[in-house]
Amino acid sequence: MPKKKASNDNFEKLVLKAIDDALLTLGDSARQSIYFHLKTKYKIAKNDIPFHIRDFADDLEKIFGPGSKFLEIVIMKKLYEKTGSALEWDERKELVFADYVAAAKQSCMKNEQ
Repeated sequence: MPKKKASNDNFEKLVLKAIDDALLTLGDSARQSIYFHLKTKYKIAKNDIPFHIRDFADDLEKIFGPGSKFLEIVIMKKLYEKTGSALEWDERKELVFADYVAAAKQSCMKNEQ
């Protein structure tokens, strides 16, 4: 069981790194500003984002409106680069950011077993 805990910790670090890298595409000042607003206005600290993915996605949409979808796509691409895991997904369903992260976590955990 401790190995699974380490795997969860590792995946959460990968998610945070993917988000950080994606936000950096907007520039360092913009990235820092987004983290500041997430923490002060929406009460999500940077290190807590992997535990509140749905809230994070909702808050990105509040900040960027429909443009948040482009950031979510960049985050998903960065996460895929970091995990290298093939994603098991029912293509008939709409791909929602939080669901993608959950599916990526399952795929990643399956590959580590």
